[in-house]
Amino acid sequence: MTKIDAHQHFWHPARGDYGWLPPEDPVLSRPYLPADLAPALAATGVERTVLVQAAPTTAETEYLLGLADATDHVAGVVGWIDFERPEEIDTLRRLAAHPKFLGLRPMIQDISDVGWMLRPELDWAFRAICDLDLTFDALGFPRHIEYFSALLARYPGMRVVLDHCLKPMITDESPESFDEWARGIARLASGTGAYCKLSGLVTEAKDDWRREDLAYYSDHVIEVFGVDRVMWGSDWPVCRLRCEYETWYETALSLVSHLSDADQARIFGGTASEFYRIG
Repeated sequence: MTKIDAHQHFWHPARGDYGWLPPEDPVLSRPYLPADLAPALAATGVERTVLVQAAPTTAETEYLLGLADATDHVAGVVGWIDFERPEEIDTLRRLAAHPKFLGLRPMIQDISDVGWMLRPELDWAFRAICDLDLTFDALGFPRHIEYFSALLARYPGMRVVLDHCLKPMITDESPESFDEWARGIARLASGTGAYCKLSGLVTEAKDDWRREDLAYYSDHVIEVFGVDRVMWGSDWPVCRLRCEYETWYETALSLVSHLSDADQARIFGGTASEFYRIG
């Protein structure tokens, strides 16, 4: 089965719309383009990727679609539009006509209103995602779980995937924080049709992280969602804050090594192919 990285980024800071990028960060504050990722893909055998937005602008989405058009391994783009501007429906329809446009990801983790996604004035955007048969990447933290639960109950037909396991507090882990996250994730898994990305965990861990630090989280996600609703993603180049692409890939493989070959193939390709409808 084709290996698919369900979550990676390209960016060029000089474009000026990556407000979250630390200006002097030695890892992140530099351009990342297809040629930079190519050696890691060759080393791991990953054949296709899903390119995900990293700036809250439609201009960046257009930029990513241009890169996707020129890059064979990019199977599709998860982009961005302004959910607070209903007139953007025309922009969304235009983007949806692009053969590599997959869906949308508002940057909810950066929005101060924790219940932002439930504002009634945003309903047009979620209805459009359903009507245009697009996907929705849910980017948030454990504090967003109850709000995502309500959103998915409102739009049960929307194809939703939870990015980065909703970023559990691995660095500042406590029994209480783990239990809160675990209960919330289990509720989303059993009460909705959402999928989950096995991605971003290493970035939430300490600098001196160990595989065992991540295993509790990956095991729980696989248990409650099942392999049919879990997909691996690199979150490259953000993962480089802790390790290189190949190290996270090998770590993720070890985290699922107890599963059958068929189940591992599902997590490392089959689930993403089904969810994003990658041919």
